Amino acid sequence: MKKIKIGTCVPGHLTFQWGPHLVKAGYECLSLNFHMAYDQGNMAEFAKKVLSMLDGTDAGISSLGFYCNALQNEEQLRMLEQFIDNAKLFKTSLVSTFAGAVEGECVEAAMPLFKKVFGELARRAEDNGVKIVFENCPMGGTWQKNTCNIAFNPRAWEMMFNEVASDSIGLEWEPAHQMIQLIDPIPQLRSWVNKIFHVHGKDATIDWADVRRLGILGPNEFSVSRTPGFGDTNWRDIFFILYQNGYEGNVCVEGYHDPIYGHEWEMTGQLHALQYLKWCRGGEFIANPWDC
Repeated sequence: MKKIKIGTCVPGHLTFQWGPHLVKAGYECLSLNFHMAYDQGNMAEFAKKVLSMLDGTDAGISSLGFYCNALQNEEQLRMLEQFIDNAKLFKTSLVSTFAGAVEGECVEAAMPLFKKVFGELARRAEDNGVKIVFENCPMGGTWQKNTCNIAFNPRAWEMMFNEVASDSIGLEWEPAHQMIQLIDPIPQLRSWVNKIFHVHGKDATIDWADVRRLGILGPNEFSVSRTPGFGDTNWRDIFFILYQNGYEGNVCVEGYHDPIYGHEWEMTGQLHALQYLKWCRGGEFIANPWDC
């Protein structure tokens, strides 16, 4: 059984400012993430600097993220192709992104473009030994009116993976993005675990009393993103399901969202999440002192 590593997400432009501190604190891998634009110059040179930063540690790069709308933005599509082509330079086989959308339109409207664009990208990923994983974030969109990512709902996943039936595309899943839709993440994980290749460690707290009083279209924010260990999800259940199904990826904390443990308390929250997730994982591996 492969030990699931606990990592954390780092904004790409802060790789060298934050990365060394997070690795020194005990994180076992990093996910480097860029949103809509890449700003680190030559990617091969950037990869060399990243590996040099991690030299002498046991940490590695869990995933390389470029979150964009490749269905409608040609420049972003070309950059996503570069991420796929160069992921191996970072010694990772995962490129995380959005599934894109036809902005302002419904999920169904995006399917022809999704089939064309990600059909080609899936073949490119296969040629490079890479998997493309879609984050399950609505990005403020709804089924009828998307922003930049259709991959936020299990019905959309069924449609997407029917259009592009490739083992090189899957999900970058986290419970919080489902909880804000009032979807129970645990049975969903059981159903979709074989299509999940990367997990984001972000949780949520649902104010059910407020939902019962005002519903979900009222003035209050009924769901708040939380760092693991502070939200509603029992991550022991998540690790059990992942291990039970032979999950080969990692779990990377997505911080910077918790309304309490953020800003000057960010590192406090990050280290709490690290220790909590290691505990939920079952601690460190200890070999049996006897033959099995």
